[in-house]
Amino acid sequence: MPLLEIDSLRMYYEIEDRGWVKAVDDVDLKLESGQSLAIAGESGCGKTSLANSIIRLLPPNGKYFGGKVILDGENILDIPDDTFRKKVRWKKISLVPQGAMNALNPVIKVGDQISEAIMLHEDLDENEAKKKVEEVFSVVGIDPSRAKHYTHEFSGGMKQRAMIAMALVCEPEIVIADEPTTALDVIVQAQVFKLLENLRKKFDLSLILISHDVSIIAELCDSVAIMYAGRIAEYGYAADIYSDPQHPYTRGLLAAVPRIGASKKRLESIGGVPPDLLEPPSGCRFHPRCPYAFAPCKKEQLFRSSKVELENNRVVFCHWVKKQWESS
Repeated sequence: MPLLEIDSLRMYYEIEDRGWVKAVDDVDLKLESGQSLAIAGESGCGKTSLANSIIRLLPPNGKYFGGKVILDGENILDIPDDTFRKKVRWKKISLVPQGAMNALNPVIKVGDQISEAIMLHEDLDENEAKKKVEEVFSVVGIDPSRAKHYTHEFSGGMKQRAMIAMALVCEPEIVIADEPTTALDVIVQAQVFKLLENLRKKFDLSLILISHDVSIIAELCDSVAIMYAGRIAEYGYAADIYSDPQHPYTRGLLAAVPRIGASKKRLESIGGVPPDLLEPPSGCRFHPRCPYAFAPCKKEQLFRSSKVELENNRVVFCHWVKKQWESS
């Protein structure tokens, strides 16, 4: 049984006088224990909304419209709010949020902010919590004495490490890292990704990494889910998807990434723009931009029937791919 299983999850945002934004619409995903999973796609495709749906951090206008998030065999969407806050969020699933460098309170010492999270979820007093903060600071490569400092005394990379420390401090089974290197230079980005990989192996964590940059996740993650307009387009092992992309959208993303050592050629781009999720196109949401689209791609009721299950746990939602495999 997978550690985490997402089944037909739907989460929409209400826009007053306009309707519902279908940010997460009929999503299926699985995460095995100890596995790292990347969720990749263009900005605005629903990656962060999916992360917030898993950990139940929705804004007031967000609402679940169906589906399940099953952790250790239990649908955590059915757990009462108070119980979820105390026993699931941060204890079993934690989040390094997007824009994490701005998530720390500038007028409270960094160590005190993390201590507060510990005491909220663990049966520890203040001194014990502070000792645990110093221990986890050492683990993420921050001098424990810096726990007494304020955020303005931290560099961007240190703030990011502090947020990772906060996510780890209650020893969760799953860490969701949402664009964890936003606004960091490439050297610090590499350090943060290396840190995440080392921590995952050291603590046997399951990691969900969210990124719009498909070029940086191949070495870090075991599996990749390509997301487009609130839905999963393709899912499989990272090596398979990078070496042999199947969905036209995945092919377009990878064709736009420069490769060291590859033959010199002009990078390709995907024409058009992502759809408005207030009124998404019928059927496959990529069909207005897809060079292979044909009649079945445009029929909403046929979306689920486009699912193709290939060898090695590869799943693609595409009528064109299905047609190719059925005719081969």
